Amino acid sequence: MTKTTFFDYTIGVVGAGSWGTTLAHLFAEKGFPVTLWVYEKELFTMLSSKKCNTFYLPDIELNAALNFTQDIKDAVSSKNIVLWVTPVKFFGKLFMEGLPFFSPETIHISASKGIETETLLTVSQIAEAKLKDVKDQKFAVLSGPSFAQEVSKKTPTAVVIASKDIQSAVIAQKALATPYFRTYTSDDILGVEIGGALKNVIAVASGIVDGLGLGKNTQAALITRGLAEIMRLGSIMGASPLTFSGLSGIGDLLLTCTSTMSRNYHVGREIGRGRTLEEILVTMKTVAEGVYTSKAAFALSLKHAIEMPIIQEIHRILFEGKQPLLAVKDLMSRALKQEVSL
Repeated sequence: MTKTTFFDYTIGVVGAGSWGTTLAHLFAEKGFPVTLWVYEKELFTMLSSKKCNTFYLPDIELNAALNFTQDIKDAVSSKNIVLWVTPVKFFGKLFMEGLPFFSPETIHISASKGIETETLLTVSQIAEAKLKDVKDQKFAVLSGPSFAQEVSKKTPTAVVIASKDIQSAVIAQKALATPYFRTYTSDDILGVEIGGALKNVIAVASGIVDGLGLGKNTQAALITRGLAEIMRLGSIMGASPLTFSGLSGIGDLLLTCTSTMSRNYHVGREIGRGRTLEEILVTMKTVAEGVYTSKAAFALSLKHAIEMPIIQEIHRILFEGKQPLLAVKDLMSRALKQEVSL
């Protein structure tokens, strides 16, 4: 790749859901050449002809300079920045497909929030397993309280970008920053990923509380104790506890656990109202990562032998047929103890 200045950067975005489309549009609005990889043939045709993602962002007219492709090579080849915005379960496969076309200078940014069920790896760990040089190359993660619909309408939003290589984080920070999209940096990539992934599981639980009609006292207690479980797991895995007091921790947790705009909250609320998980998922066009991450979080709690009662009860509700009200009763009747931070 020839030497370029920051303003000459080219961008590839892999994933044309609401978040991928929003971030691709943001890059294009800043004047960067952007290629957006689209999985669905119907959506690709629509985007190419109408410049509008009517599947996920029907009210937003996309920047006319956006380019669209269904070829992963076109999306990642010779790009200065590649942004990955796919369901976590598909990330490893797509990363491998793009591997022959990456430049060693490419900065990768993941905006996906989850943990791979089979391997119990975060996205950055998956990338490192596929490409050993990635730890020395450039890999960052983007997280924080940020609904795509609001960002696409330029509602003031703040997020964090984390990388082991702080220079990569700073470049990503500058590339994404706008007057309405404020970006901070962090070097705790694992902490940012753990917070972004597990808040989706707690959001399912929060939705269940809403669906059961249990009120705000219950919801506030759940969110607070859910954060304690996230911190407990993150700390034992090597993350900084301070990270969970920031945008990718309590910030994202509050947003996702209190809004019906959250896919994970929606799943939980419908379960609380008596529907089955299978009935809910078959009607959804988008992925609720918390459902899959709950499996990984439950497995991690067993692997590290740590107490995560909310995570464990959500797993039992989703995959073992436990009744939500019984799970609440069991949580509330646990042995009394002193409140601690972790």
